[in-house]
Amino acid sequence: MSFRARLSTFFLLIVVLPMAAMGILVFRLISHSQQGKTLARVNGIASVAAGVYEQASRAASLDARIVVRRLGHVPAGQLPARVAALRSEVGIARVAVAINGRSVAAAGASDALAPGAATSTQPPAGPTRTVTLSELTASRFARELSGRGFGVVVAQGSRTMAVTLPAARGRALPRAGQVKLGGRTFQVVRLSFPGFGAAPVGVTVLSDEGLTDGVVAADRIVAAIVILVFLGLAFGFALSASRALRSQLADFLAAARRLARGDFSSPIASQGNDEFAALAAEFNTMSRQLAARLEELQREQQRVRRSIRTIGDAFAANLDRDALLELTLRTAMDAVGADRGRVVARQDDAGELVELVRRGRVTALEAPIDDSERAALKAGGIGQAWTKELAIATVALSGGGPGDRTYGLVTVARPGHSFNEDDLELLRSLAAQATLALDNVSLHRDVQRQAVTDDLTGLSTHGRFQQLLGTEMEQVRRYGYPVGLVMIDIDDFKAINDLYGHQQGDIVLRSVADVVRDNSRDVDVAARYGGEELALILPHTDLAGTYAIAERTRAAIEALEVPLLEGSGTLRITASLGAAVTISGNKDELIKAADQALYRAKREGKNRTVKAASQTANLLLGR
Repeated sequence: MSFRARLSTFFLLIVVLPMAAMGILVFRLISHSQQGKTLARVNGIASVAAGVYEQASRAASLDARIVVRRLGHVPAGQLPARVAALRSEVGIARVAVAINGRSVAAAGASDALAPGAATSTQPPAGPTRTVTLSELTASRFARELSGRGFGVVVAQGSRTMAVTLPAARGRALPRAGQVKLGGRTFQVVRLSFPGFGAAPVGVTVLSDEGLTDGVVAADRIVAAIVILVFLGLAFGFALSASRALRSQLADFLAAARRLARGDFSSPIASQGNDEFAALAAEFNTMSRQLAARLEELQREQQRVRRSIRTIGDAFAANLDRDALLELTLRTAMDAVGADRGRVVARQDDAGELVELVRRGRVTALEAPIDDSERAALKAGGIGQAWTKELAIATVALSGGGPGDRTYGLVTVARPGHSFNEDDLELLRSLAAQATLALDNVSLHRDVQRQAVTDDLTGLSTHGRFQQLLGTEMEQVRRYGYPVGLVMIDIDDFKAINDLYGHQQGDIVLRSVADVVRDNSRDVDVAARYGGEELALILPHTDLAGTYAIAERTRAAIEALEVPLLEGSGTLRITASLGAAVTISGNKDELIKAADQALYRAKREGKNRTVKAASQTANLLLGR
């Protein structure tokens, strides 16, 4: 929608529609005012009618008291003649006499209204005489109430007693509301009063609404003129304002297009002191600041890229896995402007992904973070998720190939806008460098593990044995505590290899290594010394303790049943052990003493444990 169309819509919604609604409201108020005036008029006449009727009824009651006293001693047979004479003498409309509720005499007009009654009782316990009379007839009552624009209908039951409006004769009139008579609309109000007999007298007052039409028409014309004048003025002002706004906005639009093309050299001309002049000045200030900020961002982007390359070089040389993961997360957050994140990684190659590093508050974001991480595992190493306030991105620490190892996932989150392609490419580059560093860490650990662990038995290698024994000897020389050494050789191991094959021999060697490990303490060190010969370093252990551990290990080896690779059955094996202890810290002498004890065990029949000789250069304790 164009700006002109929006202004037209704005004018329609803000000016035309409210004025139309106001006009409708004014015309309705004028109509309601007309109805209110007519209703007030008819209610006023009805109130006058009620007052006249009640006043006539009270006057009739006073006359009835006088008449009942004058007729109090007249015999019942003379009452009809006396009542007729009295009516003519006094000049009342109608009079009736009843004795004990039974009518005995009546005279006067049949359309008499507003009756009044009086009662007398002749003592002692004589009959009760009731006199009911009226001074008002229906025709006179109607004439007194009628006037220009008014009509009165007096009826009792189904009998019409008086009508001042011919068109209303014989018509069924409502108790209240409007009725059309002779092409005109009347407002109707009906009142009920007591009359002669059981049926009440109904007095219907009709007011012609046409009496107020002229005033209403004049009011409507005035209201319409005022509304039209206001609309004309508003339209003229809106047209003038629209032209001025479009001219000024065209200048802003042209300047904005120049900014979009990267042209910051043409500011907007500022004229006058109004809001548009202030806006032009602010726009020019924004243009200058945007140019400066763009240059700053370009410099910052170059700095970030240099930092990423530098950090990547540092990753490649870093062998601390936990520190590497924390540095990866911190660098990723800085690179894309995130304020929170986490790293999930495997503790080993076959382990599950668990959270290792966290920065910022991610407690309430587990569900969207999980979605982003699952997407990263499935969609080529990058996943994204969103909440109402945050954008979330995850990059996988892997080589990217189908068979490459995935070390973990780095997830970052930031408020505001989503991550664009540059952000995602930056995260991919950082993840690639971190993955290379993790490969180096893994390779280093593998090499380190192979250097100190025997692949076949899982025990320490000969080199690791020499290193650890040398460390213990330094502690012995410093603190003087004893260190024991047990040398273990599997009996007839060459025959096992010759008879059953080297694979069976490997199984025997692994089984014996498991027994040695299971029968040693946590502080002890078990190692493969060479071939079928094993060694056990026992810190803080004298000769008696060393011998006891060695003998327990020998018995466990003797009880071992090794399954055969081919056929059914098991293989029973034994081992010879030599035990020695030092308190002087001479490593070579300790190994020599343990070897000599081992050879003695072999010579004495195998499957036994022998202590080192007591004359071995102060090596022995507990002899």
